[in-house]
Amino acid sequence: MHSPVAPQQPGTVRVFTQRFSSTPLGARLARRLAVHQLDAWDAAAFGSDLSATAAVVVAELAANAATHGRVPGRDFELRLTLSPDVLRIEVSDTRGERRPPGPDALTAPAALDGGGRGLLLVASLADRWEVLDRVPVGKTVRAEIDLTPSPAAPGSGRAGSAQRTPPASSCRTSGQYR
Repeated sequence: MHSPVAPQQPGTVRVFTQRFSSTPLGARLARRLAVHQLDAWDAAAFGSDLSATAAVVVAELAANAATHGRVPGRDFELRLTLSPDVLRIEVSDTRGERRPPGPDALTAPAALDGGGRGLLLVASLADRWEVLDRVPVGKTVRAEIDLTPSPAAPGSGRAGSAQRTPPASSCRTSGQYR
């Protein structure tokens, strides 16, 4: 006798993958193409909250890959995965020995430090993020944005992704992994 198969939720999973040069220009292009792809998928119109949030997350992760994960002659990779419930943003580079702190070890820089705030932006905008090993070499920083509203966690003051708004400025802060 066979066990019944759990019903699957209807929906399409869309994937966009592109490699970019590990330069500031490559990071800017990654952000622009991510926003364009979300608009082409009819997932987030230009200027919408989701589009702006995704733009900041991609900009920070791509800038980190181009700055801290740069290996001369090697590119970084952006992967967007859109499912009915989640937008997953993954940025991979080939420098596995320089890992950012994970979500549990992330600390705010001193007030006068000139950088180190990029992953704090990612942590505040994404519902989840993590650092993963990349096979055969390197690392991937993955951030996920829930597309369905979630109730605020008790005492968190955060009311879910439906009410999340990105910072007024999406300028890149240059920081050091600590």
